[in-house]
Amino acid sequence: MPLSKREASTVFKALPLLHIAILLILSLLIVSILWFIPKTPEITSRPFIIPEERLGKSIVVTVRAGDNFSLVAKRAELSSSEIFQIIESGPDAKRLLDLRPEQKIIFHFNKLDEFTSLIYRPNITETLTVIKEDETYQANIEVKELEKQIHFASGLVQDSLFLAANKAGLDDNITMELVNILGWDIDFSLDIRSGDQFALIYEENYLDGQKVSNGNILLAQFINQGREVIAVRYEDSNGRADYFTPEGLSMRKAFRRNPLDVVRITSHFNLKRKHPVLHKIRAHKGVDYAASTGTPVRAAGDGKVIKASRYGGYGNVVILQHGQRYSTLYAHLSKYGRGVREGRYVKQGQIIGYVGSTGLATGPHLHYEFRVNGVHRNPLTISLPSAKPIDKAEKENYLQHAQAEIARLRAYEEKQLEN
Repeated sequence: MPLSKREASTVFKALPLLHIAILLILSLLIVSILWFIPKTPEITSRPFIIPEERLGKSIVVTVRAGDNFSLVAKRAELSSSEIFQIIESGPDAKRLLDLRPEQKIIFHFNKLDEFTSLIYRPNITETLTVIKEDETYQANIEVKELEKQIHFASGLVQDSLFLAANKAGLDDNITMELVNILGWDIDFSLDIRSGDQFALIYEENYLDGQKVSNGNILLAQFINQGREVIAVRYEDSNGRADYFTPEGLSMRKAFRRNPLDVVRITSHFNLKRKHPVLHKIRAHKGVDYAASTGTPVRAAGDGKVIKASRYGGYGNVVILQHGQRYSTLYAHLSKYGRGVREGRYVKQGQIIGYVGSTGLATGPHLHYEFRVNGVHRNPLTISLPSAKPIDKAEKENYLQHAQAEIARLRAYEEKQLEN
C-alpha cells in the first residue's frame, strides 16, 4: 500500500542527517546528468546522396583483333598484379582467356581509382563478374535460360528460294541452314525450279521476351520437281544431334557437294578448257565458284590438312586428305581459316579459308578439286559415299520421334489449308 504524503514526511524526518545529505547529493547528480545528455536528432526520410566528386568511375574497353585479357586490362590501367589476381580468381575467370574482337569489358573503380570489379558478357546468356573485396578476388558467371518457341513456315519458290523464304518470314540465316541440311540430296545451285515447295518446323530463342537468335530446325521438307525430301533432327542418348531421313538414314554424306554456302559456278570440270590467263588448252580438273573476296570456304569432309601454303599457280591453297582414298583441294584463297595448319585435323563444314584471287586468277573465286586415289573426278557428278545411319540401339526411339514430327508437319499443313 503506497504511503501518504504525511507518512512519507514523517519517515524522511526520522532518517539520520547523513542519509538525508547523501540522498540530496544523488538527486542533484541525476538532474545534472539528464541536463547535459544531447537530444536525439530528428530522423527524416530524406535519402543520403553521395557527392558526385566522390563517386568511382567505369572504363569500357573494346577487344581488338589480336588482343588478350592482359592487353585489354592494361588499357584500363590495371597493374600486372591485379591482372594476375583476376585470372586466378576462380574457374569462371578463365573465360577471359578466350576473348573475341568487338566484345566489351567494363572495369569499375572506386573514388580512389582502385579497381573494384569487372563485367564481361561472353554471349547473350552469360555474364561474368569479378569482384575485389579486401584484396580477395571472386569470379562468378550468371546464366540466363533462353525460352524456346516453335514455329512453322512454308512457301512456294517462284523466282528464288531466298525470296520465297523471306516472304514466308524466314531470315537468310535459317534459309542457309535449310540449304545445308538438304544440300546432300538437292543441288540448290542447279536443281531448283519454279513451283518447288518447302516447309520447316524450327525454334526461335527468346530472352526477356525479345527474340535473340534462331534455334534448331526440327524438321525440313522440300519438294523438288515433285520429289519430296524430308530431314528430321534427332538427339541421341549421348546428346549428339544430327539429321536423318524418316527411315533413319543419315542426311549427310561423307562429303559436302559444294564447299561454299552459296554457289555460282563459272567454270565446270573440263579436260579441254582454254585457260583464261595462259590462253592455251589446259585441262580444268575442278570446278570454279564465283564469290567475293572473304567468302568462307568450308571443308567438304572430315580430314587432315596435308598442305596449307602457297602452291604455284594455285596461289594460297589447302589440301585435305580424307582417309586413304579421297582428297580435296581449295585454291586461290585470300587467307586461311583459324587454326588451319599442316598436320591439323578439320571437321566437315569447318571454315578452312576464304575466297581470294591469289595465284593465276583473273578475279576472286574458289577453284575446287576432288580426287579419288589421286585421280581427278568431277565434284558435281561423282557419287558421294553416305555417312552412317542411325545407331541400331537408337533406331526404335528415332522412328517414334520421326513419326511424331511428321504428324506435326501434316497438322500444320492442314491448318494452313483451312486458313
